[in-house]
Formats: sequence, C-alpha cells, structure tokens
Amino acid sequence: MNKSELIEVTAKAADISKAAAERALSAIIDSVVKAVAKGDTVTLVGFGTFKSAKRAARTGKNPKTGEPLKIAATTVPKFTAGATFKATVAGKKAAKKK
Repeated sequence: MNKSELIEVTAKAADISKAAAERALSAIIDSVVKAVAKGDTVTLVGFGTFKSAKRAARTGKNPKTGEPLKIAATTVPKFTAGATFKATVAGKKAAKKK
C-alpha cells in the first residue's frame, strides 16, 4: 500500500474527503518526523514507537575493491512495533494485561 492508497482507505473509513484525509496524514507524518528529529520519542500505544538512535562510527569495506573505509557516526530513525500490531500481523489476539 502506498500513500495515496492509504489516503483513500482512511477517507473511506473516517467518512471524510480524500483532501481532508491527505492533510491529516501529512500533518501526522510531519509531526512525527519533527519530534523524532528533535530527539523526542513518539509512542502510539498498540501501534509502535518512533525514536532516534545513535549509530557509532565504524570501519566498513568497499564491496568493489575490498578496501577498508571509515563510516561516520550518525543518528537514524528507529521504529519498534507495538504488541497489538505484532499480534495482529502474526494472526494472534493480543494478550490482555493483568
């Protein structure tokens, strides 16, 4: 499913126009990107968590020549799926907390 298909499904499920669904989806994505770029964690209970993670500098290898090269440290986005999402994808019912 691509973004336009997601907008179409969202518009139908929420009974809103495609334009409104596109604006809402874009606003959500922009908000998540800005928050994670700032270093915040965004948690959508049952769906998952978006956060930034630091990746240390390391030595890699040029696949063409085999020559070692330095890869700089960087910060990357990371997504961890929530329990309900994982259970749904696995075809199981999510376990209820006690």
